[in-house]
Amino acid sequence: MKQYHVVSRFAIYLLAVILIIMGIVYISNPRDLLIYVPLSFKVGILWIKIVGVAFILVGISFLTNQFVKFTAYVLAAMLLIILIAIHLNNYMNAGAPDMRQLALINLLKDAAIMGFALHIAAGAHHQHLHYEESD
Repeated sequence: MKQYHVVSRFAIYLLAVILIIMGIVYISNPRDLLIYVPLSFKVGILWIKIVGVAFILVGISFLTNQFVKFTAYVLAAMLLIILIAIHLNNYMNAGAPDMRQLALINLLKDAAIMGFALHIAAGAHHQHLHYEESD
């Protein structure tokens, strides 16, 4: 059982590092990602930077093992919104076949990360969303 714990911690740390790197990319290069944001999203660069900050905060939460349950649920909810509002929209409205395939790959990738985030949240049973001594 101890080996499983080591492997699962490694997987969570790996996701945390990837989220932090993604967050840094989102914040430092928002214009490169703006092409994926639908025109209906006002102030798209601001949304990209907010998502970048959220990725960094979730990554730090996972690395420090603080507020893991809460941040994992926030990550899953954010990815669900991104799946529906951006990737599904891009998939349905893509003109070129390669852009349609890229949107599908992004949709599947974010769905997998969302599933992993939900698994992490479910496994963080020792962490609660509130502070009470009786918990």
